[in-house]
Amino acid sequence: MSEEILINVTPNETRAAVVENGMLQEVMIERGSRRAYLGNIYRGVVSRVLPGMQAAFVDIGLERTAFLHASDIFRPAEDGPPGETPEPPTINELLSEGQEILVQVIKDPIGSKGARLTTQISIPSRFLVLTPYSPQIGVSVRIEDEAERERLRTIVDDIRPNPEVGYIVRTNGEGMDTFAIRADLEYLNRLWELVQDRQSGANGGDMVLEDPSLEVRVMRDLMSADVDRVRIDQKQAYERSLGFVRQFMPERADRVELYQEERPIFDLYGCEDDISSALRRTVPLKSGGHLVIDQTEAMTTIDVNTGGFVGHRNLEETIFKTNLESTQAIARQLRLRNLGGIIIIDFIDMTEQGHREQVLRNLKKALSKDHAKTFISEISTLGLVEMTRKRTSESLERLLCEPCTVCGGRGNIKTAETVCYEIFREITRAVRQFDADRLMVMAAPQVVDRILDEESATIAALEEGIQKTIRFQAEEQYSQEQFDVVLF
Repeated sequence: MSEEILINVTPNETRAAVVENGMLQEVMIERGSRRAYLGNIYRGVVSRVLPGMQAAFVDIGLERTAFLHASDIFRPAEDGPPGETPEPPTINELLSEGQEILVQVIKDPIGSKGARLTTQISIPSRFLVLTPYSPQIGVSVRIEDEAERERLRTIVDDIRPNPEVGYIVRTNGEGMDTFAIRADLEYLNRLWELVQDRQSGANGGDMVLEDPSLEVRVMRDLMSADVDRVRIDQKQAYERSLGFVRQFMPERADRVELYQEERPIFDLYGCEDDISSALRRTVPLKSGGHLVIDQTEAMTTIDVNTGGFVGHRNLEETIFKTNLESTQAIARQLRLRNLGGIIIIDFIDMTEQGHREQVLRNLKKALSKDHAKTFISEISTLGLVEMTRKRTSESLERLLCEPCTVCGGRGNIKTAETVCYEIFREITRAVRQFDADRLMVMAAPQVVDRILDEESATIAALEEGIQKTIRFQAEEQYSQEQFDVVLF
């Protein structure tokens, strides 16, 4: 399998695309007017404590106050009687209004919600994650070989200068020698010292440490041994990325290239077209079936349909093949659209238990390459799969789009016929409230056309009933649902 990373940099926007076997799988976008806050560390000020929610609002200098739950507040381990778990302290015991605390963003502001915070600080690097308030040494669950896990744990334990400070070995650390891990550990320790120095002189709401720019984060998090090359179309971003790679993984420095061709870099594998397609509800499948994806505030639903696929054997086989094919498309769309939270997948009903189990296995396998943490339930009796995908930032649709000014985000508008009847009711209401000799209705051209054509008899009867003349005026700038009734 070939894997490439394409990075497109313009003055106000940076985009990174992960391409596997010539197909776009993931896209990350960062804009100057809307920088991501995930991973940033701030000296926050508690603005309000909410005992009923066991949480607090914290001012970190952003437009909206951020949210900190009691479960995300670091508390030193307490000694108690063996076998007994001490009662956790309440939010009032942990925080007070006006208190200044060191916090880190673990979820970007999404929709109307502010950022989510933690006081359990963690600082990632190439191979390790520093956890300054926890002494444990952890190893990524994606490193499955038990001997390798023990080797890495022993290396970190031997070279860490302070046994009270913990580290987590990331997936990228698999196979790394002591020299590489030591360099990473020393870098993280220097960074933590910098955080401590800055926070001692910072004011409430000040940022203490900012996560690196998108291109450097991509190098840090995604530049694995599977990546064949990284192409960057801007020189300064290329030099920053190359400098990071030379420092932390010099053996892969030759894979980072400066892209200087005339053709836009995101046109290479049709990335622009794939991004546009990811904003549509319907996703076609090669067989002729399709997915319908609807994103709401509470959850995302994915409906699998056979569409034009009629199969060759029988109905059960047709349904099974469509569901099986859809698993790959679903996994790709979740990554590409950056969908998170609760996700409900409505597979086509299958009667054979073996088919249901195989579809679920295929879905789990397809999602195994996803960088975001996922949890998948069994297929229910209704043929539904409930799953969750960790959400840390806005979805692609929420980032690139805004609610329609015509429908208000509903996805549909009232028909011209419905608006006509609303106008008739409004006319009746208006003449009962106010004195007037005549009325004028201003509405969208298609609504006025329907009134004068198909509803002309209704208007004649209405004029006779209210004993007043009604004029109609088409307004090009009005949406189909918009109208005004004016009395003279």
